[in-house]
Amino acid sequence: MKKFIIINLLIMGVFVMLNFNCFVPAMTNSQEARLAKINGSTQYKDGKFIGGAIMPDLSVGDYAKMTFRFLFEKNAQEPDVKLPVIPVDISYYQSLDSRQLNSTWLGHSSLMIHINGYKILTDPVFEKRVSLVGPTRFNGELPFDIEQISYVDLVIISHDHYDHLNKFSIQFLNQKTKKFLVPLGVGKKLESWGVAQEKIVELDWWEEYQFDETLMLCATPAQHFSGRGILDRNKTLWASWVIKSKDYSLFFSGDSGYFTGFKTIGEKYGPFNMTFMECGAYDQMWHPVHMFPEETVQAHIDLKGEILHPIHWGTFNLSLHPWYDPMQRLTKAALSQNIKIATPMAGESIVFGSHNLGTSWWENAKTQQKDSITLKGQPISGDKI
Repeated sequence: MKKFIIINLLIMGVFVMLNFNCFVPAMTNSQEARLAKINGSTQYKDGKFIGGAIMPDLSVGDYAKMTFRFLFEKNAQEPDVKLPVIPVDISYYQSLDSRQLNSTWLGHSSLMIHINGYKILTDPVFEKRVSLVGPTRFNGELPFDIEQISYVDLVIISHDHYDHLNKFSIQFLNQKTKKFLVPLGVGKKLESWGVAQEKIVELDWWEEYQFDETLMLCATPAQHFSGRGILDRNKTLWASWVIKSKDYSLFFSGDSGYFTGFKTIGEKYGPFNMTFMECGAYDQMWHPVHMFPEETVQAHIDLKGEILHPIHWGTFNLSLHPWYDPMQRLTKAALSQNIKIATPMAGESIVFGSHNLGTSWWENAKTQQKDSITLKGQPISGDKI
């Protein structure tokens, strides 16, 4: 009897293996279209995206050295106190002035952009910590109550890394957002988080999306990589973004090393009124995928930008340089090239065309005592920021 049962189980097992597709849910038309688009991308090969992915080939010794440096090297990577913030004035974002361009920096690569009446968010990360064991914000909590956001035209995602694609933020914004624009492959993750497929627009490099008759966006190349761990490395694409309305042109870099692609983008879509450019988390060991500040300035020049707004700095400890080093180096390089830079504190808004482009606030912040810091001339207790 036992032999009969075993034989039948073996037969059933063979049947299941031979007919496995019968037990796999059929793909929807949208899923089939997404897979076909990914397979047809020139950036995709052998199950991974390869366009611009040139992470250095690090040896076991290199990784050991990197780990040792992260654990034991002390180089003022974090400030002694919470950095100053300015409570967000949501009226800039909710403005009814269809002629205006303004941006509010929420820290790292998260921006609230109001352009010709359209409301856009880039790489929204609304949590204090980017992952379960990741770093926390230098300036404490987010500088505003996210419940103040009532409607968003577009959420733009540059790539799938914890500090750029945040599950909590996407799920919070789901019912408030008209469209999510993402690079190829990222849409599947958004769907798994509850975003309806019809709200997701997945683009390959150089692919344009016409939101309506006056707002166009394009996913443009970047030199980076993607993935939240070893097993999903480069399973999704990464991108920079061009945003063009009837009156303004913007560029959002996402994460990228310096490459000739910036010049190509500038020639095709420039000039830009503002460029929001990565400036932070660099090191010689991973130089191909993160720019040095001087390269950020050169990329801005390549893009034919007017005002350079550095992002991806002063928020999380993601590298080995001093937290203030990006701005010290960038401002020096920008001054030498006579380039205008916008340097808001977290929560501060910049209105294009105004004279207020921020201050060198980090110079004071890095020398403050732990019990008190100064924000616009007013002493504020460090534990209340």
